[in-house]
Amino acid sequence: MSARRTVWLGRAVRAVSGLGVVALVAVIVAGGVRLPEQDVAAPADGTVVDVPPGTVTLTCPGPLILPESSGDKAFDPTPVAPAIALLAAAASSAGGSVAPAAGGDAVATLAAGSAAALVTPAVPLVVRAEPTEAVARVAGAVGSIVTAGDLRGLSAASCQRATTDAWLVGGATDLSSTAQLVISAAGSTPAEVTVAVYGPSGKVDLSASHYLVAPGAQRVVVLGAVAPEQRRVAVRVTATGGAVTAYIQDSVLDGFTPRGTDLVVPGSAPAKHVVVPGLSVIAAGVDSPLSGALRLMVTGKKATTAHIRLLGARGEEDLPGAQEIELEPGEVTDVPLGGLPAGAYTAVIDADLAVVASGLVTRAGAATAVDPAPSMERAWVASAAPGVSGIAAVPAGTRGMLVATAVGGAGDATGTLRAIGDDGRILAERTVTVPAGTTGSWFADTLVGTGPVVPGKQGTATPGVRVAALELVPDDGGARLAWALVADVGRPDGTLISVLSPVPADPASTAVTVRQDPRVGTR
Repeated sequence: MSARRTVWLGRAVRAVSGLGVVALVAVIVAGGVRLPEQDVAAPADGTVVDVPPGTVTLTCPGPLILPESSGDKAFDPTPVAPAIALLAAAASSAGGSVAPAAGGDAVATLAAGSAAALVTPAVPLVVRAEPTEAVARVAGAVGSIVTAGDLRGLSAASCQRATTDAWLVGGATDLSSTAQLVISAAGSTPAEVTVAVYGPSGKVDLSASHYLVAPGAQRVVVLGAVAPEQRRVAVRVTATGGAVTAYIQDSVLDGFTPRGTDLVVPGSAPAKHVVVPGLSVIAAGVDSPLSGALRLMVTGKKATTAHIRLLGARGEEDLPGAQEIELEPGEVTDVPLGGLPAGAYTAVIDADLAVVASGLVTRAGAATAVDPAPSMERAWVASAAPGVSGIAAVPAGTRGMLVATAVGGAGDATGTLRAIGDDGRILAERTVTVPAGTTGSWFADTLVGTGPVVPGKQGTATPGVRVAALELVPDDGGARLAWALVADVGRPDGTLISVLSPVPADPASTAVTVRQDPRVGTR
């Protein structure tokens, strides 16, 4: 046989073999036939290994993004500089620090045990706490107080753990509103971030939706530039390559009259059962701009009906005409909270499909010699998972109020409450009890004392003692506790307000099952 014929035959055999493999794969795919398994032993049960707790890292909001000045002093958008402070508090750690997110020397340290630190940030900062035998329990909060100008209000938020998927429900991009999405890459690798914006008519076709955020860096996305003229928005931020934190700086200006500034932070993941605690509302009519609202959106591709319950101090309160709300897929809907008696509430939303939700509460301002129209203050309230332990730091210069509710279950909800002082000491450890289906509220400084904490009994603040942070550990059984921290600043021209979510505590250790893979190794 000639060499040329041998080469031709070899090619033909390989071609037929290749066609046979393709045909076999087609049969397998079409018929669902499985190839014979290799002779592999059944996997062993494996060994459960406790992974030691690591360093807790929280990324904190940076200074407010100030509006550009026109140069006319009569219409200066920032006639007073924001008063900003970061308070970090640890209930337990082996020590820690507060340092610039972009790297560099620490600006403050956290001593071992329970500790607190107060700094004035000029750049975005991170709080780090080292574990003991268990995970460190630590929180941080940044508060910015602006008493006049376009950004008048209290803008405060807890420092966040990084994530790869976050929903921020709040803000708007219409002519009177400014919404700026701030994304920070907390890890050591760059993050590829995708932003999706939803409005009253559904998902918005963005002019730009993909961003690269370098490690330790911050990226600001002006939502009005990529998704203009949206009266209400919900934003989803997803990341690959690295984890991120995100918040929206939201402000409203009616002509020259400030209508409130706050930070919109991520809430709980989409779910069929969503809880929004910390709704501290004032008495207002349904059509009043002071009525506040619930914001809802179904995240899937089908419509659903949301059933809304509002739990107050006396139990469930009627929200006329809003117990059931039809939600179209991807459309952001606001439900006014007007008509409720003043007080603290928790919204419980149940639906057949997964939804996201948040709340908006307001406070009335006052007219000034420069602006005869009364100002207004606003605060966004994130949803929260009930039954989760956490710590919330009280922003410096504010008064803190614990708002806790008992959801689900037939019995009362109970938990252990610890009050942490400005110096980091545990000032008090109490038992908090909330009857099922109700919401209780207590000013933080009145929680230093003895005896159980029950709704309707405020207690008396101790002179010279300030509670810097609250830690709440819910008990198992009965109803579950969901809670938030309401911070406010009383002023002659009206109260400034923000609502902070607690920083959830990690489990003491993470159990990992380790098994040998028989396919790996050498023969």
